[in-house]
Amino acid sequence: MSFPENFVWGAAAASYQIEGNTGEGTGVTSIWDEFCRQPDIIFDKSSGAVACDHFHRYADDVQLMVALGLKAYRLSFSWARIMPDGENVSEPGMAFYDKLIDELLAGHITPYVTLYHWDMPHALQLKGGYLNREIVRYFEKYVEAVAKRFSQRVKHWVTVNEPINYICCGYWTGSHAPGWKLPIRDVLHGWHHALLCHGAAVKILRRYGDAGTQIGAAITGWGYIPADENNSADIEAARRKNFECEKFRSIAGWADPMIFGAYPDSWYKFWGKDTPKVDPADMKMIAQKLDYFGTNIYFAHTCRATGDGRMELVNPPINTPRSAANWPITPAAMRWLPTFYFERYKLPVIILENGICDAEFPDREGRVHDACRVNHMHLYLGELRKAIESGVDIRGYFHWSLLDNFEWIEGYTRRFGLIHVDHKTQKRTPKDSAQVYREIIRSNGAIVAGESGMAGERGA
Repeated sequence: MSFPENFVWGAAAASYQIEGNTGEGTGVTSIWDEFCRQPDIIFDKSSGAVACDHFHRYADDVQLMVALGLKAYRLSFSWARIMPDGENVSEPGMAFYDKLIDELLAGHITPYVTLYHWDMPHALQLKGGYLNREIVRYFEKYVEAVAKRFSQRVKHWVTVNEPINYICCGYWTGSHAPGWKLPIRDVLHGWHHALLCHGAAVKILRRYGDAGTQIGAAITGWGYIPADENNSADIEAARRKNFECEKFRSIAGWADPMIFGAYPDSWYKFWGKDTPKVDPADMKMIAQKLDYFGTNIYFAHTCRATGDGRMELVNPPINTPRSAANWPITPAAMRWLPTFYFERYKLPVIILENGICDAEFPDREGRVHDACRVNHMHLYLGELRKAIESGVDIRGYFHWSLLDNFEWIEGYTRRFGLIHVDHKTQKRTPKDSAQVYREIIRSNGAIVAGESGMAGERGA
């Protein structure tokens, strides 16, 4: 069975992870450039200063996308490249994205542009970053500049990517840029300011867009699926668990303000006196109209009802397969999570990221066999098709990622790409999974395997 007509098949990447041409000597310094300079932060002591050198190789990379048959490509604009000082537009930065967008359109590939994928100008971090409410004004200037320049060519926008991660990991645990470890009260103010940036961005994009403009955000959290899919109590337990606020793990703490204009009650209950005072005008700004619910899905935790109205987490079975990143492989996440999100938020769903980290490398003939990724693709897409068959309005799927790239604090030690990159020579080698994905796109998902996933070996 094929996927719906006009289903969007894409792949994704992020500016700091692939572009390179950052850091000293380029006029571009983001919070990740600075973070990578700290000793013993990045696992292999690397950085995104060169990454996949996409800044210079973008035209060839777009031709690889064309060969893949991609219908869409999710990229991100680097705020630091476009406004290195946080105030003034860099024409060379803008010109790079001009050329990239034109190249995509010439290849009949629809650009989906993410406005913030974690690379804030370092100059703005020195002013407090998301702790400073003025960050909203700076973000507005940036968004207005890109909307004015690109809105006639770019119709699909993602305002922010995984705010749960850049606020939690950046300001609380310190494991991501800028690497701060702050009291929770300060972090929650950053949370609120990040949401205000999202709302301000939507408002500006609407002003410069037209009837064809589509806007969403890439929202993620800890997902939960039922232990017994035939047990209504387990299903309800998982549904409730997905929208409870517990630390930074909840989807609802981000999506509810964006869509309903209010933080969920459980957000106030969990954080108590540390929650910031919320102005109703702020919530009105945050809750701008969205066209779709964007989400990144990799795995989920399993949840079951206990019989007393409560729920408990279930440890994965001993033989649960895991990726090279030690993430459990839970294909059912791709059916249940979009179902729960669609039920609650009543918006079409787009999977903006999904993929697997593996440890493959070229064989003696230079080929890259990644059977795990091939099977993962079939298993997850098979579950996504079940969600669609059950009535969930799912409009698209973006594989993470197009290229093996700089994987944040893991450096170059983790590979998610459909295309292998030798980071010494920058040689690109499409993997077996790239060929399989091309056939999936060509058939509009008709060749996606069943529950066993074994049909994935057809293209391996």
